Amino acid sequence: MPEVRQNLVTKEWVIIATERAKRPEEFSRKSEPRKLPPHDPSCPFCPGNESMTPKEVLKYEGESGWLVRIVPNKFPALVPNGQPRRLRDGIYLRMDGVGKHEVIIETPQHNETIATLSRQHVELVVQAYYERFCELSKEPYCSLIIIFRNQGERAGTSLVHPHSQLIGMPFIPLHIRRYMYELERHYDALGRCAVCDILEYELKEGVRVFWSNEHFLCLVPYAASFPYEVWVIPLRHQASFSELRGDELSALADALKVALLKLHIGLNQPDYNFVLHSAPHFSAGEPFYHWYVRIVPRLTTPAGFELGSGISINVSLPEENATHLRNVELPGEGV
Repeated sequence: MPEVRQNLVTKEWVIIATERAKRPEEFSRKSEPRKLPPHDPSCPFCPGNESMTPKEVLKYEGESGWLVRIVPNKFPALVPNGQPRRLRDGIYLRMDGVGKHEVIIETPQHNETIATLSRQHVELVVQAYYERFCELSKEPYCSLIIIFRNQGERAGTSLVHPHSQLIGMPFIPLHIRRYMYELERHYDALGRCAVCDILEYELKEGVRVFWSNEHFLCLVPYAASFPYEVWVIPLRHQASFSELRGDELSALADALKVALLKLHIGLNQPDYNFVLHSAPHFSAGEPFYHWYVRIVPRLTTPAGFELGSGISINVSLPEENATHLRNVELPGEGV
């Protein structure tokens, strides 16, 4: 029998189609990934081409040059000009497209990815995320900051050089308001954070957890919307990414690298998206919100039913996904 499971955080229902469930090897990329050179002279993110991007707002340097750069997006979705005021346009509302859109160039190496970077370098990337997140949280037009990464064509990437993006916006999207509402409702009813409840239960059960350290847990959620969906969750309750402590930042780098490396090896370098879900800056410190990183490998394509109903069909079992990832052996560079 198929199962219908509810996501404790969003209260959304997901169909786990056990009748159509695939084995782990069926999700692995069948064709060999494209081989990339370590340097591409035409790539705007490669060393020597810095003039092809706007001037960096943050740069970490090593002995032989830069290691991480953050630059304004050359084709931004939002710009830091104008006023975030709602204006009437007949019966409609509009506002200036005010905000920030930045690109985190994660490494000078054209053919790397977070999964294959050294653990120390991944920590630099996470430090860059944190530094810009905290800085932009001070801006009045950055009520919400989204950090995300698109890896591969199926995930929507346009440039293959390893990079993430950050967008700060002056409004809270409706689906995030609903998400916050459900979290607050859970807290009002039970006096507990829903994500903290998940952590406590999953640590006890152990079947969907595939890796953990002192500060973070990597798991396949009970009501995963997609095959091999992964959450990386801080064990200490914290609503905003800005509440991260120094030792936790290093632990996050370890957890993020392990999760992505296990997917990289176990599914033969799948395309994926990840998003850092953090509370709006005015909700930092709230007892009901708990930030985490959500990783979604692009292994299946949503179709008409998903579009029409808003309900995901997952053709894999989260427990089997977690077992597979738990058993993926990491090379020496794995944490």
